[in-house]
Amino acid sequence: MSTSKLDIVVYGATGFTGQLVAEYLAAHYRDGSLKWAMAGRSKDKLASVRDAIGAPADTPLIVADAGDAASLKVMLAQTKSVISTVGPYQLYGNELIAACVESGTDYFDLCGEPVWMRQMIDKYEAAAKASGARIVFSCGFDSVPFELGAFFVQEEARRVFGAPAQRVKGRVRDMRGTLSGGTAASAKATFDAVAKDLSLVAILNNPFALTPGFEGPKQPRGSKPAFEEDLHSWTAPFMMALINTRNVHRSNMLMGFPYGKDFVYDEMVLTGPGEKGEANAKRVMALNAEKTGPSAPKPGEGPSKEERENGRYDLLYLAVAPDGRMVRAGVKGDRDPGYGSTSKMISECAICLLRDTPDVAPGFWTPGAAMQHKLIKRLVDHAGLTFEVEK
Repeated sequence: MSTSKLDIVVYGATGFTGQLVAEYLAAHYRDGSLKWAMAGRSKDKLASVRDAIGAPADTPLIVADAGDAASLKVMLAQTKSVISTVGPYQLYGNELIAACVESGTDYFDLCGEPVWMRQMIDKYEAAAKASGARIVFSCGFDSVPFELGAFFVQEEARRVFGAPAQRVKGRVRDMRGTLSGGTAASAKATFDAVAKDLSLVAILNNPFALTPGFEGPKQPRGSKPAFEEDLHSWTAPFMMALINTRNVHRSNMLMGFPYGKDFVYDEMVLTGPGEKGEANAKRVMALNAEKTGPSAPKPGEGPSKEERENGRYDLLYLAVAPDGRMVRAGVKGDRDPGYGSTSKMISECAICLLRDTPDVAPGFWTPGAAMQHKLIKRLVDHAGLTFEVEK
């Protein structure tokens, strides 16, 4: 690890999400204990964002551009870690990953693009391990609460059943907030890439796309509404499951398969019982299609401050024992998932690795596998998340 003067650089600080990350750091780490900077393509824009969010006037501003490898090198020479909010990462992330791997700099992003993530793992894993870089993908709503929800409920399963559960269900009970423009753009970029290269379809559809060398058992497809007897509720497909399930399986592998090699995991949205629940499930299906269509928000667009603060999410986790016994856990967040909560989560992921788990080995990580209990504690203490065992 470098002993350079900055702890974190927020790369893309003039974008919608990057600005929220910088605002969070400015508001919560004013004591000077965290040395951080803002980076982007325009010094004037960086200065105006710095002033708009109330960051200290002496907050360092770094001009860096994905199209200029030399500028990335200069930026990384000044910091131990970088938070990148510049997506879609398959379009704008390759150069920064390469530079972090080469320089041994820690990297955090909000990536929900499993095909690109697999390509980066295959290309740079060995080099990251050699240089000392820790590359941590998916540090926002995809997939921190889901990864840690699975981890948390498995801890309770161990306590109650004496062993982890082979079957875990992640269910979205409530979610108030808008899809981010970046998420919509990432989905579109992924579909465009797959349309150009059909060999990528196999990666996109594989639940074990992010576990190179390991293929687990058949997983539920989660592609259409279904009634679940054990929950007395209809369920609908969950848009983020395509990335979250891959990250949960990768976490299981990175931790040495504590959930077992026969682990089965899926995510769905709970829509309620009866005819109304079925109708709601069909409505969710229709809305999912709209969210990546022509009317989807554009990158840089997002909800107002009021909308972000009034958002929330509530996730249910069920670990099911072979004899049918179940343990339940809830994970809740206090802001809209795509922006308000995400900006807090990625900030605290970076600080957690820096301060609480500095001995994590180099390589490509998920937040849950790298930081486990320490990250849960930090998110509860600082980022408005709750983790509770439910009866």
